[in-house]
Amino acid sequence: MLQIRNADTADFAQIMRIYRYAQDYMIRSGNPTQWGHFYPDANQIQSDISQNACRVLYDENGIHGVFALFEGAEPNYARIENGNWLNNAPYITIHRLAGDGQVHGLFQCAIQYCKGISRNIRVDTHTDNRIMRNLIEKSGFVRCGTIYVKEDGTPRIAYQWTAL
Repeated sequence: MLQIRNADTADFAQIMRIYRYAQDYMIRSGNPTQWGHFYPDANQIQSDISQNACRVLYDENGIHGVFALFEGAEPNYARIENGNWLNNAPYITIHRLAGDGQVHGLFQCAIQYCKGISRNIRVDTHTDNRIMRNLIEKSGFVRCGTIYVKEDGTPRIAYQWTAL
């Protein structure tokens, strides 16, 4: 049974292996530009761990997945086009969700965890990430519009789930 905990520095190498696997998978499945082989990099992961934002999904056999979870306003979400957020209430944001390809249900486990700690969740993904878009939409998230990543200006489809 999958569980979730905060990552620590001892998990770093395994987390990086999971992201490398996810990068390769995204490239093979028609989404070569969202992460390529450059995102997230080691500095980003170390920052996530030091901020206690990095979560790992694990079972008795080890770590199988990872994601970042942030509370508070996400700067990339300040401007949304072609739609609107469902509300302006406080929210958490899920970023950088990835798995090792060994177990199923990582996304649902992460979403249930997040729904258990917040009644308002936002997430975004690249238009070419059809797999993630499908998982997000099947989990009750509503497509709200388009946001742009501040670092490079690339568009992302923005979603929100709320129990408010």
